[in-house]
Amino acid sequence: MIANTARLRGRPRSFDETGALEKATQVFWSKGYDGVTIDDLVAGMGVGRPSLYAVFGDKRAIFLRVLRAYAEKKGALAAKALFTPQSLRDSIAGFLKYNVESATEKGSARGCLMICVAPLVNDAEVQRFLQNAASGGAMLLERRFRDGISAGDIPPDFPVAVRAVQVTDLARGLAMRARIGTPRKTLLKDAEEATDLVLLPWRV
Repeated sequence: MIANTARLRGRPRSFDETGALEKATQVFWSKGYDGVTIDDLVAGMGVGRPSLYAVFGDKRAIFLRVLRAYAEKKGALAAKALFTPQSLRDSIAGFLKYNVESATEKGSARGCLMICVAPLVNDAEVQRFLQNAASGGAMLLERRFRDGISAGDIPPDFPVAVRAVQVTDLARGLAMRARIGTPRKTLLKDAEEATDLVLLPWRV
């Protein structure tokens, strides 16, 4: 979780931190990390330069906060899509379809910030964050597959770890295809077919 930034003494802030970070997300989406300047963030976030530095820090610090907030929000929704359905097939399909829907959401940039923008950032902390996020996603999928074993949806010898990584790779691939303009309808159909491939030949 992101630690709450300590509030500065003095006059109350005239802006919403969460809203400002959401605006910063769009700035990084539109220009990429390297292409963004502090002036871009000042204009895009609607925050004066002194307040921006005092509350959020420099460009790198802002991007890290944006990345963490983005990952927490998307991760919670992805976990809900994965663990809400009762059947394993519906869970995997729901997880992949959520990634498609998120990557093709109207009013937002196509794709995924963690897949299409963050990997290009030459920063060790950003790369560690991405690696940890990928590992965490795979662990959630492993847990869901093990629940499927307990429920009798798949046999005890199902390759849980391998299939978990494959599902995360499929989710990334769908997001990348969304980024280059593949229609949502096509991606949703592909997510359904990918689910069957992941569960074969063990699907009940």
